[in-house]
Amino acid sequence: MKQSQLLLKWIVPASVSALVGAMLLGTLYWAAARTDEVAAARQKDLVTLIVSKLQSSVAHDQESATVWDDAVIKTRERDLEWLDVNLGQWMNTYFGHDAAFVLSADGKPIYEFIAKPFGVSTATDFYRAYSPLASRLHGRLAAADQEGISDRVLSIGESDLTFVGGRPAVISVKPIVSDTGEIKQRAGEENLHIAVRFLDRDLPIQIGGEYQFAEMQFMTTMPHDKSHSQIALRSKSGEIIGYFNWHPFEPGTNVLDATLPVIGLSVIAIFIAASLAGHAIWRRSVKLNSNRQELQSLALRDTLTGLANRAHFQNELVVRLQRSKPEDVRSVLFIDLDRFKAVNDTYGHPIGDKLIALVAERMRDILPNALVGRIGGDEFTVLLEMIGSSEVADTANRIVASLREPFEIEGVYITIGASVGVATATGPGAEANELTRQADIALYHAKAAGRNAYAVFGDHMDELLRTRRKLEHSLRDALAGGTQIEVAYQPVYLADSSGPCSVEALARWIHPELGPIGPDVFIPLAEEIGLIHKIGSLVLEDACSLIARMPSISAAVNASAAELSSPGYPLRVLSTLAKWGVEPSRLEIEITESLAINGEQETERNITMLRTAGVKFAIDDFGTGYSSFSRVQNVTVDRLKIDKSFIEGISGGQNSAIVEAIINMARAHGLQTTAEGVETNEQREALKSLGCNNVQGFLMSRPIAREEVMALVNTGNANYGRV
Repeated sequence: MKQSQLLLKWIVPASVSALVGAMLLGTLYWAAARTDEVAAARQKDLVTLIVSKLQSSVAHDQESATVWDDAVIKTRERDLEWLDVNLGQWMNTYFGHDAAFVLSADGKPIYEFIAKPFGVSTATDFYRAYSPLASRLHGRLAAADQEGISDRVLSIGESDLTFVGGRPAVISVKPIVSDTGEIKQRAGEENLHIAVRFLDRDLPIQIGGEYQFAEMQFMTTMPHDKSHSQIALRSKSGEIIGYFNWHPFEPGTNVLDATLPVIGLSVIAIFIAASLAGHAIWRRSVKLNSNRQELQSLALRDTLTGLANRAHFQNELVVRLQRSKPEDVRSVLFIDLDRFKAVNDTYGHPIGDKLIALVAERMRDILPNALVGRIGGDEFTVLLEMIGSSEVADTANRIVASLREPFEIEGVYITIGASVGVATATGPGAEANELTRQADIALYHAKAAGRNAYAVFGDHMDELLRTRRKLEHSLRDALAGGTQIEVAYQPVYLADSSGPCSVEALARWIHPELGPIGPDVFIPLAEEIGLIHKIGSLVLEDACSLIARMPSISAAVNASAAELSSPGYPLRVLSTLAKWGVEPSRLEIEITESLAINGEQETERNITMLRTAGVKFAIDDFGTGYSSFSRVQNVTVDRLKIDKSFIEGISGGQNSAIVEAIINMARAHGLQTTAEGVETNEQREALKSLGCNNVQGFLMSRPIAREEVMALVNTGNANYGRV
């Protein structure tokens, strides 16, 4: 009886409990191992995909600068400063490339950029790594090989995984070619650009951080630690150059560890623990699936804003256009933020990133049902569906209005703006690339219209774009030839004197076919395409050569924001003055009111350097920059030039109070004043009575040639009037 009781109460329950526990434990061990295997396999697939995309992304990054007319021209000219900014430093800061080289067609180095510290003994290590690829590409170029070129791949290239002085790297070689096709290069004589991205050190850490891989690292030898996962990195020849090694995600092991203590308690606890373990397995599986979806989302989303990235937006656009019915209307909006670079320069990139995130929030609020993407630093795209043209225009206008409103970041109110280009297609026949091209053209027209505006693509825009490009090439030719750009001078007089005391140098473009082209047309164009420095140098050189021959007068030249923010601008000005033996105090540089007020660090540094050397500064067209007197009082300049819009009605008593306030404020701060646009003796007398120092306008003289200036100064005769 006691034996039966013992058997029934203890032995059988114990045996059954042990059997159930063993079966459950064995099942749990099998499930945990299987879950870990699936998770590890998925991670290996993802790392393999990342590595395969790395080579093509480096080559794609290169094409943003190598397929470019300016790159062909600047490489031919051996403009090392330009190459350093656009093909070296920019590729490092924007895409993370560790080194860049530019080779001539015969393989000789033209330029090199190597980010420090790079851990390679000499630049010879780079040469040994890239020279086989460069030779191979040179042979393909000489044979006019076009294999591999597509809508996404603009030029042929060579890339491979290899070693650079013992460090593994992706090396990509691309030819520097024309984007318009208007610059002809003989096959095989193209200059080459080499980009290098190391695979060790920062890259594994970056990949691990972006895709949540624990302990991600690069190893040169095959790891034997079975607790880690790895994939081999192979060159095109099949050579293994190293391994990516990481600790795999182990959801099954985590579950098993959590349930083991429960299994050991009792038979009842086994059943309860099994239920809890099942629930835990479900939770872990959900988490694993969530992680997988998050990884997929990271591949489709912009990490800063959560919006669709360029690839996802383009793919969605292609799919939705293909699904369009004949009556379906779809519109693409290109949005570019205005003055965003100034925010980064003034407040730093962390504030710039927060601003981008806030812009994305506003975009989502305005367009809750639209596909919104971020395709670049400050560029966004929107796909609108099933709305008419008037609603699209209203939406674009709301975007412009919303992004014009100030953003509050860390207690600072920041105001930017936006320009929007719109392109619309109806039915299934539209192509994604053409629609985005049209939106991009419309965006350019919105910017050309003064920014903070939108433009809807029309057929005329293509013709306008071709006309503008033709004008760009004409301006380049004009500066290269040195015969079309002329310098005219408008004399400036003391308010109570009949003789000129200084002249203002003004650039004029006499086109051989179109005739005179106004500075309001070609100066903004020159600023946009990077030629304003050449025009500024030409005007400065001519002005200094003129006043060097006439010691009784000084000269004023205009400086753009691009010139004043250039690190080499002070040296260029002082070198030109020294070349012609002109005292710095005889040169006055005129800047806009907004440029004087904004206070960018590089601009302020250059102004301070030149003023310390003796060069004078003036605010041109004062009163039109919408700045309060209190802000202007802190600006370090020597002269205020009162805009002609205030001078027009001064003889009749209009604007007298404003002009008098400006003159009194200037006098209180020790500044000189010049009135622009003086056209009548009554205006001149009124300005004289108010205490204005200098006058300038058609009453005294229109802009004249340098020969006429010399005659005017020598004779004191003001009867010159050529524009």
